[in-house]
Amino acid sequence: MIETGKKIDTNFTLKVVENGEEKEVSFSDLLSRPAIVSVYMRNNTSGCDRQNQSLAEHQNWFDEKGYNLIALSKDTCGSHKNYAEKFGINYILASDPDFKFAEATGSVVEKKMYGKTFNAPSRSAFVIDTDGTVLGIIEKIDTKAHAEELKKLVEELG
Repeated sequence: MIETGKKIDTNFTLKVVENGEEKEVSFSDLLSRPAIVSVYMRNNTSGCDRQNQSLAEHQNWFDEKGYNLIALSKDTCGSHKNYAEKFGINYILASDPDFKFAEATGSVVEKKMYGKTFNAPSRSAFVIDTDGTVLGIIEKIDTKAHAEELKKLVEELG
């Protein structure tokens, strides 16, 4: 996994849902101000739902602190639109089925489920400055208190 203080390659595109609209953007365009990228596995699963509900409850706090809030999974933008409506999500939901962000941050890990081994992004969060510099990382997310742990990290960054 990338280390704090290192820059990620921001030269890749993602499809996103923002304010109910689907569009394709360069990741660097999402860094119009510092960004928090919260990686989760899949919409409509218990842990991921808790993770996003936590963020949705505190999304205004992150906005007031000057951060773009981005939740990223491999789900399609169609799924993201329904998910945003279901949970009142006003932040960006990014679709990354090819794990471009995970590759940029070195956060693809080996996972095991139902006896099968596969590679997928780790459930982690990154605070990234406008130039792509990683300011902070949460390597293992607490799904129930995700917003609180991110708020603590943001406060520590000053």
